[in-house]
Amino acid sequence: HITPEKFYVEACDDGADDVLAIDRVSTEVTLTVKKDVPPSAVTRPIFGILGTIRLVAGTYFLVITKKKKVGEIFGHAIWKATDFDILSYKKTMLHLTDIQLQDNKVFLSMLNHVLTVDGFYFSTTYDLTHTLQRLANTSPEFQEMSLLER
Repeated sequence: HITPEKFYVEACDDGADDVLAIDRVSTEVTLTVKKDVPPSAVTRPIFGILGTIRLVAGTYFLVITKKKKVGEIFGHAIWKATDFDILSYKKTMLHLTDIQLQDNKVFLSMLNHVLTVDGFYFSTTYDLTHTLQRLANTSPEFQEMSLLER
C-alpha cells in the first residue's frame, strides 16, 4: 500500500496481521497492523522486497512485482524474480538541479539494467543464503531460527 507519507507492506500469509510501515520522510521502519493502513492508500501486489538504495534524488524502495516458479528444494518453492519496481521515497524532484536530475536519471537507468540481468532468486520458506553442506552442519537451534533471524 502506498500513501504520500508511507509505504505499507502487508504479508499475505493466513493469520498475519502485522504490516511493515516505512516512513517516506524519516525512512523509519516500524510494525503496525492492517487497520492502520489508510483506505485511501494505493494498493498493488508485490512478491518481495529487494531493499533500498540511495541515489541523487534520495532513497528508493526496490520491490519484486513479478515472479516465476523455477523449482523446488526439499518441497520448498524456489522463485525467480522477473520484474521489479523502483519507488521513490520523495514525492517530488523539485529540489534537484537539472544536472542532478540528469545524474539521477542515469543512475536509475543503470539500476534498471542491473535488475534485468538474469539471476535474482528467492524462497520464502527455504534458506538460499547458505549451501546445503553448511546447512547440514548447523545446530538444531540454527535450523529452528526464522529466515529473518538467520
